[in-house]
Order: sequence, then C-alpha cells, then structure tokens
Amino acid sequence: MSLELRFTGNPTTDAASWLTPERHWPALTAATAHLDAPVGALHLGALRHNALDMVRRASGTPIRIASKSVRVRSVIEALLEMPGYRGVLAYTLAEALWLADSVDDLVVGYPTAERGGIQRLATDPALASRITLMVDSPAQLDLIDSVLPPGRREPIRLCLELDASWDAPVLGHLGVRRSPVHDPADAGALAAYIAKRPGFALVGMMSYEAQIAGVGNQPEGRPIDGALNRWMQSRSMPELVERRARAVAAVRRHAELEFVNGGGTGSLELTSADPSITEVAAGSGLFGGHLFDGYAHFTPAPAAAFALDVVRSPSPAHATILGGGWIASGPPTADRVPRIVWPEGLSMVARESAGEVQTPVTGRAAARLEAGDRVWFRHTKSGELSEHLNEFAVVDGGAVVETIPTYRGEGKAFL
Repeated sequence: MSLELRFTGNPTTDAASWLTPERHWPALTAATAHLDAPVGALHLGALRHNALDMVRRASGTPIRIASKSVRVRSVIEALLEMPGYRGVLAYTLAEALWLADSVDDLVVGYPTAERGGIQRLATDPALASRITLMVDSPAQLDLIDSVLPPGRREPIRLCLELDASWDAPVLGHLGVRRSPVHDPADAGALAAYIAKRPGFALVGMMSYEAQIAGVGNQPEGRPIDGALNRWMQSRSMPELVERRARAVAAVRRHAELEFVNGGGTGSLELTSADPSITEVAAGSGLFGGHLFDGYAHFTPAPAAAFALDVVRSPSPAHATILGGGWIASGPPTADRVPRIVWPEGLSMVARESAGEVQTPVTGRAAARLEAGDRVWFRHTKSGELSEHLNEFAVVDGGAVVETIPTYRGEGKAFL
C-alpha cells in the first residue's frame, strides 16, 4: 500500500501526456506490454492531476471520497494523506466495516438492511465511533433496533439525507429518487423524532444534487441537450441552496451536526460555495471515466483505462477483440458503452457492440490490427472498472512502478 500521490506545484505540468494521444497511449502500451490482458492501467500523473484539480475546484472545502467511484483501497488511503481530502463516503455497510481498519471517518451513503453488519457495528465501540449510517425514515431505526435494542448496543451515529432533486415547473421531478425527505419541515420533524429515540446520535446531513453534479452541461455532439442542462442547473441550484439552508437550520434545532455533506464531482464549485455545506463528496473525477468528459467547467484526465487484445481478423475491414462488454450502470444508452481511445479510427459494429467475450471493430485502423495488438478503452463510469479487474498497473515515467489490487483483487465484492 505504498501508492504515493503527494505532489507540489502546478498540476497542469504533471507529465500531461494524455493531452497528446499519439504519445500517451503507445507509451502505456509499451509500459504494460509484459502484462497479459485485460490490463488495467492507472496513470499516476493523471491521477495526481485529477486529485489536485478537485481540491482546487472545492476551494478549501474538504472532500469526502466517494469510494464507489474508486474501489481501490490503496488509492483511497493515499488520497486521505493529501491535504483537501477527509473521510470516506462508502456505499455499503460491509464496505465501511472493511475500510474501518485504516479509515477513521466513514459515512455509509445509502440506508442499510445488512443485519449482520449492524450486529457487528453495534457491538464494537471502535467501529461505532468511526462509522455513520444513512437514514431518511423511522423504519430504518426500527430495523436497527430489531437487531439489537438500545441498552444492549453501542449508540449508532446517523446522517439524515435530504432529497436534493428539483420539482421543476412543467418538467416535474429532476434528479434521482433517493430520500423521501424533501421539505425543511420534514427534515426538522425527522430530526426531532431521532432525538427522542434512545440509542441513536444524529451527527450529519447529506444531500446529493445529481441533476447538477452528475449531468454534463456540455455533452459532446449534443448542443441542445447542453443548453437545456445548463438552463436546468442554473435554476435548480439556487432553489436547493435556499431550501437546504432552511433544512439544516431546522435539523440543528434538534441535533449538534458535525458535518453537512453535498455535491459530487460535477458540482464541486457550486456546492462548496453553499454556506450551509461543510464538506463535499466526490470520486468520479479521480479516475476520469468518459461520462465526465461532457462538462464545460472542468476536464478530468483519463487516469484509469484498460487494454484488451486483438485475437482475430474476420475480414479485411474488421478486427475482433477478446472481451470488452463492460457496460456501465444507468439508462441503457450508447454512452454506457466503453469508449475506444486507441488506436484512433476504430468503432464498434452496431449489431454487436461491446460483447461479453468478443468485440468486433471496424474503421480505418481495423485493417492494420493483428493478433496480439492492444486496444485501449475508457470505461463510462470510474469505479465500476474496478469490478472487472483484479489489479491496476500504476504507470509513472513510462514504466509500471507498482501493481495495486482493486476491491475485487482483495476478494471483495460489496454490490
């Protein structure tokens, strides 16, 4: 776990080879040529660039690392050693319990029904002091009490989630379907209820503005969508800032909040400027999945990528790659497919696309590909790539400087 991310200076000068594709990708090919495919590469210069640029964009507001967008323990631990990063937003209780050996501030970003995990958390004072559970309903407190009632367990730290979606005129609900707690009065009422329940301590609030943080405002080749998204975001954020401030005030009447969390990679500037926020959550911008290319105000470097082998040529105009069907979660649309980034001039065959065990490609570069050649891809999402790889080869200075396991490589699959 020796990954070194500390860097002083201007991140734009940190070996920005990714700005010159004809140098960057062949250099990655050469550095990892001794490794069998599938090859996962983590370019250290690009990762440093992204980590520091996110700190710059947060303007002094601490960043809680969204672990689902990384899923590599050594990277998470290295980031926590950097100024500007504090704590982890985990995605399951089981993951938080595992990370708690080396991380002392964990918030589980979603409510849990993991009874075994609750039992372990509730009977271990050290774990109970490090891990905070997400709630948005009394029923979730009832579930915890059904595992172990107050008096027979440690006090459970809680974070109340406020729904950050926008009820837009005409368009209706914009955002994600998360917490049922939307109005400040509802947030205050739930906080008052929690305060009266023995065995719980409400210590935080969270709200994730997905319609701002997770929606590109300048998607490639879709100018009308970009204009609509910018219009939506310019109206949604002011509404949320005002409503969130009232909700935080209502909750603080009943609880001493240690933190108020919000945002995501795409909204670091806006969320960190909200006076009610004490920290922001972000992770996708670290590895730079291609879904985050469509933003006008920042451009993540492609820190994480994967390479697969060409294994056959079914015709003079086609080449076939072994594997490739690493489809991202979300709406089943074209932007969920891995993006071929090298060699340039390749495209997938429409009737097959990215396949489970083979991906045929065509285009001007296909005829030049031979068995054993490498093709580089970027995954749509950031952390989901780690679910397909046992390890990343960390590349720096044109060579593999170390190999680090993903969660999968450490034998962990939390969802």
